[in-house]
Amino acid sequence: MKNCLTILVSCFLLSVSSLAQSDSIFRHLRTMKGDIIEFTVDNLDNIYVLNSRNQVKKFNANGDSVGIYNDVKKFGQATLIDVSNPLKILLYYKDFATVVMLDRFLNSVNSIDLRKQNTLQAKAIGQSYDNKIWVYDEMENKLKKVGEDGKVIQETPDFRLLLGIAPSPIKIFDENRYVYLYDSVYGVYVFDYFGALKNNIMIDHWQNFKVAGKYIFGSRSDTLFRYEINSFRLDEWKMPEQIFKSKAFNFSSTRLYALKNDAIEIYSFR
Repeated sequence: MKNCLTILVSCFLLSVSSLAQSDSIFRHLRTMKGDIIEFTVDNLDNIYVLNSRNQVKKFNANGDSVGIYNDVKKFGQATLIDVSNPLKILLYYKDFATVVMLDRFLNSVNSIDLRKQNTLQAKAIGQSYDNKIWVYDEMENKLKKVGEDGKVIQETPDFRLLLGIAPSPIKIFDENRYVYLYDSVYGVYVFDYFGALKNNIMIDHWQNFKVAGKYIFGSRSDTLFRYEINSFRLDEWKMPEQIFKSKAFNFSSTRLYALKNDAIEIYSFR
């Protein structure tokens, strides 16, 4: 079963394509300065910033401010911002096991206390294609889909029975009819919408992991990776020093966003 579900390492390695190691691959577009602790971007290149006051601010692709979420005292520090649907933003507060839903202007529209449904240890969440929420419950070792009332709609079997291990995914993405769970040690587990395991992509120890469209992006040290899901092709670029020494990266299909101490540098890359 493992051999059927795992992309063969030999095929994976043969698919690697090392592109030209030139700084000209990355073209600087602009700089966005401000009080920035963490950030993410959606598929329309809107930027969502978490600042030191725990506010969430939204900027459009031109850098104009278009929304702010100020209700920051209830749940402490947000640990995750999911913007896979620009019309419905999810904030996750791990310490309170609470998900807050925002509209596209960052107005609060709902909140879910996962503890009320006995989901006590959720490390990662992600928005589903039908506007429900994927949750990985580390206590039960299950991937669950919950509704806006927090009730479980469906769930997988215990992963310890399904996989023989207990993964600890740090990211969940719902993209193009599949759900991707990323564990930095065991790689990417791919499920269909019925919770059936379809694949295990042997990508591990990547930082800044993100599934966007037909690609999986990530980085390690001074190298930027882009994995094409359908063809198994892995492209990699050596980043110049001024980029790879950034605090964090994020990606859209054609842009690289690099977080500095007080700014986000935006680059195009091929």
